Amino acid sequence: MNCEFRMTDPLPEKPPRRPRYQGKNPRQFHEKYKELRPDVYAEDVAKVIAAGKTPAGMHRPVMVAEILKVLAPKPGEIVIDCTLGYGGHARELLTAVQPGGRLIGVDADPIELPKTEARLRALGFPEESLVLRRMNFAGLPQFVFAEAPEGADILIADLGLSSMQIDDPTRGFTFKADGPLDMRMNSGHGRPASMLLAKLDEEELAQILIENSDEPNAGELANGILRAHAKEELKTTKALAEVVRTAFGRLPRNTPGTEEDAVRRVFQALRIAVNDEFGALDTLLRNLPYFLKPGGRAAILTFHSGEDRRVKDAFKAGVLDGTYSSYNKDVIRTSYEEQRANPRSTSAKLRYAVKS
Repeated sequence: MNCEFRMTDPLPEKPPRRPRYQGKNPRQFHEKYKELRPDVYAEDVAKVIAAGKTPAGMHRPVMVAEILKVLAPKPGEIVIDCTLGYGGHARELLTAVQPGGRLIGVDADPIELPKTEARLRALGFPEESLVLRRMNFAGLPQFVFAEAPEGADILIADLGLSSMQIDDPTRGFTFKADGPLDMRMNSGHGRPASMLLAKLDEEELAQILIENSDEPNAGELANGILRAHAKEELKTTKALAEVVRTAFGRLPRNTPGTEEDAVRRVFQALRIAVNDEFGALDTLLRNLPYFLKPGGRAAILTFHSGEDRRVKDAFKAGVLDGTYSSYNKDVIRTSYEEQRANPRSTSAKLRYAVKS
């Protein structure tokens, strides 16, 4: 048998090349993780999830089953999602209120909101069932009353920082990779963390560390941070993290906790201050009863004791004055199984209330 190849024979087709992955040391965050291309690297995304981690650029909604149980969504109902994020809770609630239901969602993040809207629209829900707006939930009243004059049946707020924001060092939320010391949910508004530090004195910074992250060494860390900032302006997350580690290292050896605990609390406290998160939550809790119909249900997920304390006190006061008919006195926490599968859910606490 003659298998000799002739120049006139057509060349065999080459198999399609797999899109090139930039490797272990890419230059940019958006080139670094295969998970950022789930359409191409689906198997890699599945492996990350199976390992109990959150794929970069994605967010895993917390306590979905528990939230659906306490909110008990029904077809035809109206839902307000105050923190749309990746859209995990919104997807489940919007599905549950079909046919005839609507979800009114807001999020302050101009980068992630268009992506989330595209994901939700692609699921095929009726066009009119999804109404979204880029805004902080502190400004909800006018928007909600225009879209649902008689109020909503359900309200949900997930106060956790989304994984998409944490994982992207260009946003300045993480100290695990270097980036600008920003921390703003919306980079078009407010001032970044680097500018906030320049405006604070030692007492003010210490108070922020105490109120926003329960930092036990607030005075010493505030002193170390501002002394370093005075010598050379702290403009990057890496620079701030190193300063905190150095300041912690000067504390007595028997000081509880670790350097990384201190860094995490400092970053949390500054992020809350930069975005006035407690102020926005207080405004939401004041307005919340007006958003709900009689019998309406509200659920709020918190990830910090300061947030949880505000929610608990507001719901308790609402029951005492007749605004709410009930609330859960015992906080709901994530299950051991969920914590193991998604470590970022470990600190989550769920509270809910029913409008009278």
